[in-house]
Amino acid sequence: MSSSVWHTVTEPSNDLQPSCSTPDNHAPISPTLPPSSTCTRYRPRGSLARALHEKVLQDQYLNRLDKNEWYYVDLTKLPKELSSKFVQLNPDEETLKFLDESEMKSDWIMTQLWHMLVKVFLGFFMTQTSINGWLERGSMFVLSHEQLLKLLRVEESIKYESLLDLGAGDGKVTARLDPIFEKVYVTEISGTMRKLLQKQGYQVLEIDSWHQDRKFNVISCLNLIDRCDKPLDLLEQIKLSLQPDGLVLMAVVLPFSAYVESGTDHKPQQILPIKGATFEDQVQSLINDVLTPANFQVLSWSRVPYLCEGDLQQSYYWLDDVVLVLKVSSDPS
Repeated sequence: MSSSVWHTVTEPSNDLQPSCSTPDNHAPISPTLPPSSTCTRYRPRGSLARALHEKVLQDQYLNRLDKNEWYYVDLTKLPKELSSKFVQLNPDEETLKFLDESEMKSDWIMTQLWHMLVKVFLGFFMTQTSINGWLERGSMFVLSHEQLLKLLRVEESIKYESLLDLGAGDGKVTARLDPIFEKVYVTEISGTMRKLLQKQGYQVLEIDSWHQDRKFNVISCLNLIDRCDKPLDLLEQIKLSLQPDGLVLMAVVLPFSAYVESGTDHKPQQILPIKGATFEDQVQSLINDVLTPANFQVLSWSRVPYLCEGDLQQSYYWLDDVVLVLKVSSDPS
């Protein structure tokens, strides 16, 4: 997506500093390896050999990372009203399985080389999202099914009537949500991604009209408000498209950095006033300066990694996500 500022990998911190990102729509930055590592001083000849050697080092370091840090929030920096709604999550079995599968796929050298060549060629006339859809690569992970249940504070037996997943991509994230819904609708602007969603049996609604004639029990808006041209209009459309007592599942990458994939300058028409030097500061700003004025109330929230399958550089990438469960406030003031 954009030139966001990333959280550092080698020194886990709650400050918003440079770190790894998802490739493609978020520019990837490799983790910095410990300078004392003896093997980092070895440099094989040949560009491919060097790339594979560096990937081995990156993956060894990723395997040693304490992944619980991805879910850490300093609740002492937040007001009690907000900290009391925090739901502590952790890297569960489904999350770790995604990481293992990403590492396996990134080791398919010929496939990764093919992807690199195709991306260069198709990049002249297709968006990165559409290229990923055509190659069926770069799948994302936001929440496991178990994490979703914890965040919603419901049991496995719960069954909602309808879900609308906005900007559903290749449907892999949607698939982790849909077991608790009778009917799942999706939207997606990329034509190649829309075809993938239809193959999976999802009803794809039109981008310009999804909010005109239906009401939904739950609307998921995962990592989208920083990628759309008019996020304030989107929030209003979501609000008007909920059933009474409907819920919104929202994820936002922090630090916040707006980027519109289409268009020449990639800047949105509507700017969200999210600010702050730390993850905790930006969570408060998102709620106080965007969601509350839009008449949404936070029911629960957490911090998770926004994961993406990797490439020849490293096995997977991630960004810091705040995930919130919202409802329309009963007090418009």
